[in-house]
Amino acid sequence: MNDMTPTPIRKIVHVDMDAFYASVEQRDNPELRGKPLAVGGSAARGVVAAASYEARAFGVHSAMPSVTAKRKCPDLIFVPPRFDVYKAVSQQIREIFAEYTPLIEPLSLDEAYLDVTENLKGMEIATEIAQEIRAKIKQVTGLNASAGISYNKFLAKMASDLNKPNGQAVITPKKGPGFVEALPVKKFHGVGPATAERMRKYGIETGLDLKSKSLAFLQEHFGKSGPYFYGIARGIDERQVRPDRIRKSVGAEDTFSEDIGELDLAAAELKPLAEKVWRYCEVQGISGKTVTVKIKYSDFTQATRSRTGALPMASVAEIIDAASALLATVYPFKRPVRLLGVTLSSLTNDRDGDSEEQPQLDLDL
Repeated sequence: MNDMTPTPIRKIVHVDMDAFYASVEQRDNPELRGKPLAVGGSAARGVVAAASYEARAFGVHSAMPSVTAKRKCPDLIFVPPRFDVYKAVSQQIREIFAEYTPLIEPLSLDEAYLDVTENLKGMEIATEIAQEIRAKIKQVTGLNASAGISYNKFLAKMASDLNKPNGQAVITPKKGPGFVEALPVKKFHGVGPATAERMRKYGIETGLDLKSKSLAFLQEHFGKSGPYFYGIARGIDERQVRPDRIRKSVGAEDTFSEDIGELDLAAAELKPLAEKVWRYCEVQGISGKTVTVKIKYSDFTQATRSRTGALPMASVAEIIDAASALLATVYPFKRPVRLLGVTLSSLTNDRDGDSEEQPQLDLDL
């Protein structure tokens, strides 16, 4: 006798703001509207944090070096980021989400999953909920949002990209498996360029190719991700929308205008990074036991060094001391240093170290 009860079909909405940082800047400065805009630094070592749709038409995208972006779009306008403004707008958007469901899982300032299977409005049709939310975001913030609606997180995330900008799409349980089969794996959420290249070497280029591989094969070649890939190839994703999603680390990093070759100069750059991390930790009442330093050299190779203490860090000075000691272990540098990062992990909201977990942070550094 089979006593397993079928899992009820969930209604998941993924809301994703359209070109969020750039759209906020264009909203607040009418002179920027309709023009190719990049949020980020225009200096030689600058990086694009976000690009308007006008800039994207030229091939400009986030994480692109600013010099490359300027070459692709000579008329590109650079605007420095205003994270305090973006965070305030993000909070307005979260408050709109909370009118519909307490099951909100933020992924960043500009996107989140919502489980609206049972919602506070008593609405039965998830597409109508998504439409209402998008309309309210527009009314309150003046910004456009796109949405994806489906029966699991993976497909809701994929659906939100289908009719961008300012649109929404639905992937039903009936259409889910076929949609995945036809999709190139390089477009799968959770499959980065390196994983996509590894998959290609095994003859996996589409969802159908992925579906043809056994669970054992995927576990052997992709480890812990194997069962996830096995499921999504069949349109199955059992992950819950978790409002208490645990963040594993809090970090900050900086790319220097000139490469650094001396230890004392590099160590001095750790201080503002540690202070930025600690400032946020103090506001949240949290700390962490593990300090990690990331070193990226002039040839773009990188190294990381970590140290874990018995108790969470009690002050910014402790983080700076630990980071400085870790940096010293790679000196003399094999190449000049172009970027340093400081990360605090093994997070806890108990400064005495008794607590094991703490709620998801939303830190954009």
